[in-house]
Amino acid sequence: MMIDGFTSDFAEVNGTRLHYVSGGRGEPLILLPGWPRTWYQFHKIMPSLAEKYRVIAVDLRGMGRSDKPADGYDKKTMARDVHELVRTLGHNQVHVAGEDIGSMVAFSFAANHPEATRKLALWETGHPTEVFNEIRMLAQPGQPAPWWWAFNQVDGLPEQLLRGRFRFIIDWLIDYQATNPEAFSDQARATYAAAYDTPDAIRAGNGWYKSFQQDIADSGEYPPLTMPVLAMGGIYFPYVVAQLDGKAKDVRFLELKGAGHYLAEERPDDIVRALTDFLG
Repeated sequence: MMIDGFTSDFAEVNGTRLHYVSGGRGEPLILLPGWPRTWYQFHKIMPSLAEKYRVIAVDLRGMGRSDKPADGYDKKTMARDVHELVRTLGHNQVHVAGEDIGSMVAFSFAANHPEATRKLALWETGHPTEVFNEIRMLAQPGQPAPWWWAFNQVDGLPEQLLRGRFRFIIDWLIDYQATNPEAFSDQARATYAAAYDTPDAIRAGNGWYKSFQQDIADSGEYPPLTMPVLAMGGIYFPYVVAQLDGKAKDVRFLELKGAGHYLAEERPDDIVRALTDFLG
């Protein structure tokens, strides 16, 4: 799967190999995806953004065509992966944007490499904080119960159950968390399922969740961010607000009312508009 005007490449960084897709001209903009998807989750917004920015969509450590090592899934290590990629590509400062797991890595990038961060945008969750320890596994009125958070922290079982069957998870999550499931083509769903159908891919994705307690501990050591931050959300907007409490000095909040969880695919025009307005 490729987008006209974009190229697919690999880079050896921080002891692992990352896959990334890039195109466009202008200030560099790093896009970081979430679970259970790949760089392709940004395919609807990349062409428009590439008219103004050098867009670089990255498969994170453990994702898609990137390596799936045994460890290193805490967000500080994953942010270092991205930082070394940025340096390898010859950039001193970049805009960083992320959704879901990608938003966690984007925040960690800004916290650990502020000199390399021009502006930060994140949506549909933020970096793990103590707020994560308060999320209920039992459904509450009007609130989803993220059972997959616990499931993804179980050793071995997810690989046994989901190997070759990941399309069931893809379809269930989209139908449950998207207010517009029709925004996802069968081709997109099949692409994500294929990316996570192997035991190694399932194990690696689980690693992002198993590291949450380390991420929470790391968060407690970060001073408030000083660069401009755009924080957006659909169904998880209240968590975005709570997770940024006291964590950044210059934050612009934007709630996309009526949106689900997968904003880059459900509300691409809104995301492009918000990013270009914010990044300038």
